Order: sequence, then structure tokens, then C-alpha cells
Amino acid sequence: MLKWLTVNKKQRLKKFFYYSFLAKLSLLTLLAIGYFTPVINCNIKQEKCDFSVCVINDGMHTNIVLPVSNNLVDWREFINISTMGKDTTANYKYLTFGWGDRDFYIQTPTFAELNLVTAFKALFLPTPSTILVQGFSHIPQNRETKCVKVTKTNYLQLTQFIQNTFELNLQNQPIRIADGHLSSSGFYAAKGSYSIVRTCNNWTAEALRKANVDTPLWAGLSSAVMLHFRRSCECSIKL
Repeated sequence: MLKWLTVNKKQRLKKFFYYSFLAKLSLLTLLAIGYFTPVINCNIKQEKCDFSVCVINDGMHTNIVLPVSNNLVDWREFINISTMGKDTTANYKYLTFGWGDRDFYIQTPTFAELNLVTAFKALFLPTPSTILVQGFSHIPQNRETKCVKVTKTNYLQLTQFIQNTFELNLQNQPIRIADGHLSSSGFYAAKGSYSIVRTCNNWTAEALRKANVDTPLWAGLSSAVMLHFRRSCECSIKL
């Protein structure tokens, strides 16, 4: 009887590990398919492709890069750039926008500062979010950077999505909550909750889809966003 129970227990353990392996393999397969499968939301507007949109990858987060002002949008009318960071010169030509979990984003400028407890809360618990805004005199080239051209309609849809991410005070102004990792940046209160199904890079992909730019089906990793960020629906990649 004891021998039968021992054999039966071993068989159950074998089945458990076998089905666990199949579940993990299936999940990895689905993630791989999502990683390499592009999402193209194409709505032809018959417009010229006159507006540049860039994305930079810092290895963990992707950030959207837009000019401070052009003939469509002047970000100085939406956000007080002079109080954005510790650097009060505010002589910026470009702004970057990145969204994420508030505690994790503020406390983790690089993987070296990674805190497992904060990371676990960000992925598996509903937590407040933040949007990081940083100013630059030129488009950063010391990190992986890609740019595409989009139409007027797509550019406006993208910028509206970003602006709608900010929480606003009673004066309809973005709410600054912390200094950024660099003197030219600041963190602002944002809408939405970060989770394992909606990460910082998922937010970037959502924003880019507003501009009809190629994105991955699964954008959990920054490399997935950069892999598909080659062109807009209507426009050539050449700037």
C-alpha cells in the first residue's frame, strides 16, 4: 500500500511539472508572437508627412521625443517648462515623455537601483502612476534613438493622448510631484494605474498607435517598441 502511494505521488508530481512546463512554454510562445507581431492601425488622411516623432530607449523605459514647439503645438502653453526641473534656464528645443509606476519610476533611475519589493508592487498591485518630462537642447544620441515622420492629424492625436495622461489641478495645469533623475526633468502626477498588463512601454505603444506608427502586439519590453518603430502608416521613415 505504501509503495503504491509513493508511486502514485511520483506520477502526480511528474504530471504537475509536465503541465507546468507546458503552461510556461505556451506563455513564452504567446509573448514571443506578440513581441514580433506588428500592430498597424492605418487610417489614410491624404496629408503630407511634415512632423517628426522620435523614441529613445534607455534600456528599461521608452520615451517619446517631441519638439517644444512647432506650428501645431507649443508645449509651453501646457506645462511650465521653467519649473520643470532644477535647471531653470528652460532653453530646451525638445521634450521627452515617459509614463510609469510612480514609486518605481522615481526611485529607479537605472537597473542598479532596482528594488524587488517596489517592482513587485508595481507589477501586481494597483499603484499610482507618473509621467516624466525632460528637456533637451537636441535629440539625445547617446541612447538608442529612432524617428519617423507623421501627418498633422496623427501628430495632434499623439500630443492629445500625452496631454490627457497628465492629472491637472483646478487651474488645469499639470501637477509636479518630484524632481527628475536629471536637472532638466521633473515627475508629474498621471492618470491610470501601472500593472503587469500595462507597463511604461505599453503606454508608449498606445501613444504611437494614435499616430498610426507601427507598434508590437505585446509591448512589455522597450526593445519590442524599438524593433517595430520603423515607419508610420502613411509616411516614409526618411526624415
